[in-house]
This record gives sequence, structure tokens and C-alpha cells, in this order.
Amino acid sequence: MKVAIGTENKAKIKAVESIIKEVWKDVEFSYHKTNSLVKDQPLSDEEAIKGAINRAKEAINKGDADYGIGLEGTVNTNNYGMFLHGWVTIVDKYGNIGFGQSASVHIPKTIEQRIKKGEELGPIIQELMNDEKNSIRHNEGTNGILTGGLYTRVKEFEDATRCALSRFVAPEWYS
Repeated sequence: MKVAIGTENKAKIKAVESIIKEVWKDVEFSYHKTNSLVKDQPLSDEEAIKGAINRAKEAINKGDADYGIGLEGTVNTNNYGMFLHGWVTIVDKYGNIGFGQSASVHIPKTIEQRIKKGEELGPIIQELMNDEKNSIRHNEGTNGILTGGLYTRVKEFEDATRCALSRFVAPEWYS
């Protein structure tokens, strides 16, 4: 089975591979730089889902795969503040789509204000943490920074991948 992952981000790849291997044993992975066709900093679940679908579809085509996986982080605002979480979509070669969302982490007001002014979360954290090599994005992520390592970027996208697999591991519920 071929699975094309629509990212080159190490944390996201690690997350997807570990969960996919729990479900399917004989898997060949490929990794593809993909375009979400949404803003660099999605500001809603709707926008993030659209971006993840676009990435999954591009990945499955580039990888000539059985499944394409798209991942997109987003911030979503409600009456209690701004929250960070990730979406994963899995598209199979027949066009079926599975959706999964991670848990959310509350964004501090100082960072929320900068995002509302048009800045992207990743570069904000990179600047605040003096991360000149941009290693946070590929490792613990903003989630890991904000939770003191309790909920890392890998865990975020593992959870979302688990949820997105529901359509494929229990297809009888989705027919």
C-alpha cells in the first residue's frame, strides 16, 4: 500500500507514520511538498480543512498512492479566546475523505493580538524563542512550548490522524 504525505515537516511525518503503522503493516510512504491554497495562517476550521484536503489530493496525485494525507494547523477564535489545533484529512484513491482534528491549546493574548494583526503563529514563536534554525516547527511545535512539553506537535497530529482514519477503519459507519 502506498501512502503519500503532503508535507516535508518532520514532526508531522513522524506523527502520521506512527499511527498509520498501527493500522496497516505493509506501507510505503512518500513525502511531498504541497500547496494548501489557503492563507499561510488559517484562521478558521473551515479554512484549515480546505487546506488539508488540497494537500491530501495533491499528495495522492504526486505519489501515485492509495491514500493521500494532508495536514494543516489552524487557530480558531471563540468567546473564550484563540485556540491552536491541527486538522488531518485522508483521501483514498476513490475520493473518500476522512477528517480528524486534534485537541486545542489556548493561545496567550499577546500572541493572539499579533496573529489578528496578520502575523503567522510559527514565525512569532520562532522569534520569541530565538529559534534561528526553525527547529521548533519540526519538533515540539508551538503546542509543546505552550504546554511545557505535555502536548507536542507530534502528539497533536497523531491524535488528528487517528480521528481521520475512522472512515477507513470502520467504513460501515460512513456508507
